Amino acid sequence: MEVQETMLGAVLLGPERIEIQKVPVPQPGSGEVLLSVEAATTCGTDVKVFRRGGHPRMLQVPTLFGHEMAGRIAAVGPGVTTFSVGDAVVVANSAPCLTCDVCQMGHENLCEDLHYLNGAFAEFLLVPKRLVQRNTHLIPKNLSFEKAALTEPFGCVLHGIDACDLPRYGQRGPVEILVFGAGPIGLLFVAALAMEGHRVILADPNPGRLKIGKKLGAAETIEIARGGGQADVTLAKTQDGRGAWIAIDATGVPEVWSDAIASVRPGGLVNLFGGCAPGTTFSLDTHSVHYNELTIKGVYHHRPETIRKALKLLANPKFKADLLLSAERPIEDVEDALRSMMRKESLKVVIKKQLAPDG
Repeated sequence: MEVQETMLGAVLLGPERIEIQKVPVPQPGSGEVLLSVEAATTCGTDVKVFRRGGHPRMLQVPTLFGHEMAGRIAAVGPGVTTFSVGDAVVVANSAPCLTCDVCQMGHENLCEDLHYLNGAFAEFLLVPKRLVQRNTHLIPKNLSFEKAALTEPFGCVLHGIDACDLPRYGQRGPVEILVFGAGPIGLLFVAALAMEGHRVILADPNPGRLKIGKKLGAAETIEIARGGGQADVTLAKTQDGRGAWIAIDATGVPEVWSDAIASVRPGGLVNLFGGCAPGTTFSLDTHSVHYNELTIKGVYHHRPETIRKALKLLANPKFKADLLLSAERPIEDVEDALRSMMRKESLKVVIKKQLAPDG
């Protein structure tokens, strides 16, 4: 595969400042590969990074950014034997050390030396050795690059589902689960849980997104007001009005965290998946948590196992991931794509270095 000397990329300079630049194409060193990015998808984290001008863990400006990607191997460095030039692959945006205490406990997402990867909104991306070895995966032949780019967020969602302790709650059959937020993450939760046969209730202020939730398998949808204070509304929609067994927040809104806790029945579990800004606090009804023996979990990121599982499930024709892909835009339009997400006009936008003639 021919590789040019320079490439186009979206460089984040600071809060809401992106510049499209021509930058040198990096050359892979020992154990590294160069990825030709065929599709990168935008996400809520990218919007946060754009708004805030950085991320405390993942990147420092100025830098190329974007982290949901699929493409072809354009070049391999010395010592790479697992992949060859031309291979279609998904590269996750992090790789754990596998040796620290939390990794040994099966919590690779909390690795003490988690290496992150950004730079997907560009024509090429250098993949470091650890990422090549531990979190780069061949794409099934029947899966498009566009859908394959959803592997990273879907891997996060599958990690979130693992945290829900479904085997315990599902001993008597399908579990009633309430999902707050019909953004891409909430919709992926709906699709995955519905495929497993659970009764999923989706709550969101956006009627258009609720319709997509129905198409993905939501048993019921609730149009709620923004800003929280909706627990009475969501409770009333559960099967007997006592609350769901599991509530998942996919909004990152602290008031909605409180609603999620108030929307589960005694013995229920609350999965606080949506990340809030650093320093955020929220009110907690200690009486309810204590006397109803609620389980409350914060859930973050993905593990190599859930990335592999996500890629396999995305290749299932029954999984309607296309419903999350709102549009395709060139690298030059990354900022417009992110702003369309901020306006709730798009779920996910596919960023491509070259659009189809009718794109």
